[in-house]
Amino acid sequence: MAENSKLALGLSKIFRSLRHRNYRLFFGGQSISLIGTWMQRITMPWLVYHMTGSAFQLGLVSFAGQIPTFILSPVAGAVTDKFPKYRILLITQLISLVQAMILAILALTGTIQIWHIVVLSIILGSVNAFDVPSRHSLVIEMVEKKEDLGNAIALNSMMFNGARLIGPSIAGIMLATTGEGICFLINAISYIFVIVSLTMMTINKEGKSANHGNLFEEIKEGLKYTFGFKPIRHIILLLAVVNLLGASYQVLMPVFAKDILGGGSGIYGFLMGAAGLGALAGATYLASKETVIKLGRIIPAASAMFGLGLVAMSFSRHVFAALVFIAIAGLGLMLHTASSNTILQTITDDDKRGRVMSFYTLAIMGTAPFGSLIAGSLAKLLGTPVTVFIGGLSCIAGALVFHKKLPELKKIVRPVYVRMGLIPEVVSGIQTASEPIIKPVQLPGSQDVG
Repeated sequence: MAENSKLALGLSKIFRSLRHRNYRLFFGGQSISLIGTWMQRITMPWLVYHMTGSAFQLGLVSFAGQIPTFILSPVAGAVTDKFPKYRILLITQLISLVQAMILAILALTGTIQIWHIVVLSIILGSVNAFDVPSRHSLVIEMVEKKEDLGNAIALNSMMFNGARLIGPSIAGIMLATTGEGICFLINAISYIFVIVSLTMMTINKEGKSANHGNLFEEIKEGLKYTFGFKPIRHIILLLAVVNLLGASYQVLMPVFAKDILGGGSGIYGFLMGAAGLGALAGATYLASKETVIKLGRIIPAASAMFGLGLVAMSFSRHVFAALVFIAIAGLGLMLHTASSNTILQTITDDDKRGRVMSFYTLAIMGTAPFGSLIAGSLAKLLGTPVTVFIGGLSCIAGALVFHKKLPELKKIVRPVYVRMGLIPEVVSGIQTASEPIIKPVQLPGSQDVG
């Protein structure tokens, strides 16, 4: 009986953000939609490799789909801070539904060609440039109690990586039985759930206050704010390194599954599912944390873990070993990304959150096209295992550089947090990332995360 009570208490702590109705609706609709999204993410490179047999074409198509995010992210951030985030998110979901439906029709009718995939990927990449910062920025409006913000961000990661576990596994089965078109169709249908959940929210759908300044000046202001504050700058730079040189391993997984492990679409799906399983474990751990204390320390440790997972996987020639190492890599990547997200959202001014999160999007998704081209080119020249190995070493090197900067970041962050009047636990979040621990000043009446 005591064990059941303890389990219930643990679960209530992990899922405490679901007590907020708007976030609960978002969580339910997005959970279903993301399964479809991951099915499409897995199906797209498999279809390209099946059609062309070229690792370089995989990188090229991925580049075409991701370069719009690199180009549009600064503009998207300014737009997110200027207009209601809710309406931006609703529009992006509707366009994504149409994109997935067109892709499904082309695949099911057998008329799909590489140029179709490139054009539709460019459209989706453009949509994502606006979708990601608006979605991340809207979370703080869906969660009334700001002390639950870190938990909500961790639950977002759980939701994303739970879908990452389920979606690829379903996609692997579908690819082996029904074909690519059905995977795209399921993704299109899944968008209906998140659109319905958005329309059911009681959130202020007009936004709090629109900024009517010059868009170009707002972009400049966001750039200056993001890269002028060292903690934000170093977090985003490490994210960029990890995603440029490390996370691009994903584009080579069809090649790794087929040519290195000697498997088919099923092995490919299980590899991506194993990465999702590791990431889900990391997200669950973060969701169980009551505060953001020591997240600063997690960032370089998780980046190093991700790199080590990739290095080990590059030597794997057996499926079981590859599944274990890619799960470790998935765990490290998720811990790094979610911890960075939480700290960025915590230390950023409300009126600049969209722009900061657009640079977060730029670091994660905007660097991906160049990472895809680099990965595809290196795989052609040096082979897939060596390319994965180089990516892993790069992540480890980036983690070491960030770790050396932690004492300096601690000194910079402390007075900023005190001036902003944040709760002591948040103040110590980056401070305690390096020893010795400096006990923050107790501020009277500061109970909300700004």
